[in-house]
Amino acid sequence: MVDQPMLSRSRSPRRWLVGLLILLLVAGLCWWLWPSPAPHKAAGAPGGKGGRPGFGAFAGPVPVRVEPATVGDFPVYLKALGTVTATNTVNVRSRVGGELIKVNFQEGQKVKAGDLLAEIDPRSYQIALQQAEGTLAQNLAQLKNAQIDLERYKGLYAEDSIAKQTLDTQVALVGQYQGTIKTNQAAVGDARLNLEFTRIRAPITGRLGLRQLDVGNLVAANDTTALVVITQTQPITVAFTLPESELNTVLARYRSGAKLPVEAWDRGDLKQQAVGVLRSLDNQIDTTTGTLKFKALFENQDEVLFPNQFVNVRLLADTLTNVVLAPSAAIQFGTDGSFVYVMEGDNKVRIRKLTLGASNGDYTVVTAGLAKGERVVLEGTDRLRDGSEVEVVNDRSQVPATPGQHLQGQDNNDAAAAADRKGKAGA
Repeated sequence: MVDQPMLSRSRSPRRWLVGLLILLLVAGLCWWLWPSPAPHKAAGAPGGKGGRPGFGAFAGPVPVRVEPATVGDFPVYLKALGTVTATNTVNVRSRVGGELIKVNFQEGQKVKAGDLLAEIDPRSYQIALQQAEGTLAQNLAQLKNAQIDLERYKGLYAEDSIAKQTLDTQVALVGQYQGTIKTNQAAVGDARLNLEFTRIRAPITGRLGLRQLDVGNLVAANDTTALVVITQTQPITVAFTLPESELNTVLARYRSGAKLPVEAWDRGDLKQQAVGVLRSLDNQIDTTTGTLKFKALFENQDEVLFPNQFVNVRLLADTLTNVVLAPSAAIQFGTDGSFVYVMEGDNKVRIRKLTLGASNGDYTVVTAGLAKGERVVLEGTDRLRDGSEVEVVNDRSQVPATPGQHLQGQDNNDAAAAADRKGKAGA
C-alpha cells in the first residue's frame, strides 16, 4: 500500500508545471494581441509589414457613427445654486391688546392690502374714545365762554372802563383753552386710532401662512407671536452668487442696460420652472468665498416658486455668434490635449487636435481645429487610431442640430440621446 503523503508530494510538481505552462500561454497571447506602439498596417495587407496584429486587427473596418460640425449661435449660460426669496414678508401682529374675537381668513388664502384679517374686542377702546370726546366737548364750551368774555372786555377797555391788565389776562385764558383743545383733539384721534387697530388688516398683498393664534386668546400689543405671516410671491426673487472670475461679461452687459434672462430649474436640474430677468447685484465681493451676490426677478404667475426653495439658476451671460459647434460626445482627451476623429473620405479617420471654448454638455464651441461640415466620430472611438478604416453605420449629416435648444432644455429627448451615446462609447 502506497503511503498517502508520498502521493501528495509526487503530484505537487506536476501542478506547478501545468500552472506555469498556462501562465506562459496567456502571456504569449497577450503579447501577440497587444497593439503596436506605432501605427502600421496589419500583417498580410498589401504593402504591410509583419509583426503583431493587435486587438481588433481581425475585425475589419470599425463601425462608427458620425455627425458633422455646424456653425451657429451659442448661448453662454452661467450656472449657480439659488434660493427663492419673497419680495416682501410681513409678520402680522396686533398693535393693541385684548381678546381675539374673530378670525376672517383661511390658512393659505391670498389677500390684498387692506383686507380684514381678524378683530380684537373693541369695547374698552370705544369707551376710551367716548371719554376723550367728552373732555373735548367740555373744553370747547369753556373756550367759547372765554372768547365771549374777551369780546366784552375789548369793548369795556375801549371805553376805558377796565384796566389793560384785565384784558391781557382774558387773552391769555383764551389761548390756554385753545391749547387744551388741541390736546383733547389729539387724545380723541389716538383713541379713534386704537379703536381702528382692533380690526387687524393685511398690510401687503400676498399669500397667508398658517394661523398662529386662535379665537379667544388674549393678545398684547406688538406680541412676539404673530397672528399670521404674509409673503408676497408675485413677483418673487431668487438670490444666487457667481464667482468673481465670471463677472466681467455679466457686469458689462448689466451696466449697459441689457436685460439678462435668468432661468430657474428644479433641484434635479431637469425641468425649467420659471424665466425671469436679472434685477440687482450686491455692491461688494464676499472675501471669504470670492463671490458676488445677485438677485433675479420672476413674475411667478403660476406660483411654482416658493420662498426658501432651492433652485438651479442659469444666467444668460452672452451669445456667441457664428461659431463652430461640435458634439461633446465626439471630443476625446489625451496627454496632448483635446482631439477628435475626423472622417477622411468615406472610410478612414484622422486625429485632429482642437482648441475648445464654452460647452453646454451636448455641444462644445471649437475655436480652432475644425471647420463647418467636417464629420466627427460619435461612437466607436475606443477602437480607433489615426488612419483606421471605418464603416459609417449612422450619419447625422441630414439631421442638423440646434445647440441652443439643448442648452435651454427645450429638447430633452436629444439630451437623453447624447447621454446614451456617451455611455455606449465608454462601454
